[in-house]
Amino acid sequence: MSALTIYCNADFDGAAMARLREGLQGHRLVLPEGGAVGVLGVGAADPRADEADIVFGQPVAEQVMASARVRWVQLTSAGYTRYDRDDLRRAFVARGAALTKSSLVYDDPCALQLLAFMCAEARQLAAALDSQRGGRGWPHLELRAESRLLREEKVVLVGFGSIARRLCELLAPLHMQVSALRRRPVGDEPVPTHAIDDPRAAVALAEAEHVVDILPDSPATRGYFDAARLRGLRRGAVFYNIGRGTTVDETALRAALASGALAAAYLDVTAVEPLPPDSPLWTTPRCYITPHTGGGHRDESQRLVQHFLDNFRRFVSGGPLLDRVV
Repeated sequence: MSALTIYCNADFDGAAMARLREGLQGHRLVLPEGGAVGVLGVGAADPRADEADIVFGQPVAEQVMASARVRWVQLTSAGYTRYDRDDLRRAFVARGAALTKSSLVYDDPCALQLLAFMCAEARQLAAALDSQRGGRGWPHLELRAESRLLREEKVVLVGFGSIARRLCELLAPLHMQVSALRRRPVGDEPVPTHAIDDPRAAVALAEAEHVVDILPDSPATRGYFDAARLRGLRRGAVFYNIGRGTTVDETALRAALASGALAAAYLDVTAVEPLPPDSPLWTTPRCYITPHTGGGHRDESQRLVQHFLDNFRRFVSGGPLLDRVV
């Protein structure tokens, strides 16, 4: 194959960029005229991207859709909401182009974040730390009485992709009863799985002690956990969200926590990010928030580059691409 031009607008550290250059020896790397963008950022239209055979990062959807030259786009994110559009799919399919994402970079850290949330709630870590940072009491009997084991408790994963699959592996040694809901079950899921609109979905949600939201943002998922669906959850259940904040009615979530219908909520994502300092979520009882750090890890940039290079070798050799969307 002749030399390819790769346009990358990802905001990588020096070591990751050096790894990318090394891995692309013999091919041309083009960087943006403006600034690079992070995983959750939105890139700007750039004429340099029109020179590329391959785009890596967060490009403008309309630009790569209109390009006659771009043959493959790899996103640096697990989510692809901006690119989840029929016109882009049609354009890519018509010219034989591919779109891939980076879920395989983020499945492990996000699953670990969820496991940490679940263990923190079971062992009452937040309450113990509040005591340390506050009055420095010694709520020995209270916290022991509230602590619990996770064995045999029911978990429902709402949304089933790479993160959910990895979480299933992490939960297996805990002997929890795990099931999942997804848009279209395919039959290879390692746990009982129903379609998200199946009547059995409501039953699973009503019985679960742990409800894990891993839904992406889309017109179909926005507000999925509305007031009615939150009321349908088991009283005393714990709600976790590492998908997208737009999938939850946050006013209804606060009401469920205030009334005691939900025991706790652990949120890595919110509808508005950064979450404004005056948001009532910050002071809602038993609502624990991390600032969209679930996918973060020290070697994130280098793993993104390695994932791209693994796919690049497949692209050059004509092999199947990992994390393919289109």
